[in-house]
Amino acid sequence: MTEVVIISEAAAYRIKEMMTHNGEEGAMLRVSVNGGGCSGLSYGMGFEHEKKEDDIELLQHGINIVVSKEDASILNGTTIDYKESLMGGGFTIDNPNAIASCGCGTSFRTAKKAGTPENC
Repeated sequence: MTEVVIISEAAAYRIKEMMTHNGEEGAMLRVSVNGGGCSGLSYGMGFEHEKKEDDIELLQHGINIVVSKEDASILNGTTIDYKESLMGGGFTIDNPNAIASCGCGTSFRTAKKAGTPENC
């Protein structure tokens, strides 16, 4: 079975740095899907200290990751990486379920879920 979300070592290192910088040691990383964005859906990532009843919990590179069961089918097999370039660094998200996305890289839609598209 494919992991719902796969976090690269580079992304895990950056997430751990952010946890330390923001005083969030021991927190879980929530990866979520929200309505909106140019293509209808957008990704969300944030820190949480309590798991919800309908969450799927994963452990990768020493990071506890939580995803709601509702978002799991949309995110199944999604890879989160962190890349540095001359223009700075940022997280990249590769979702094999996305059939359309926009240039911002955070908005997408799937064959089964279109979301609520907004203007860019």
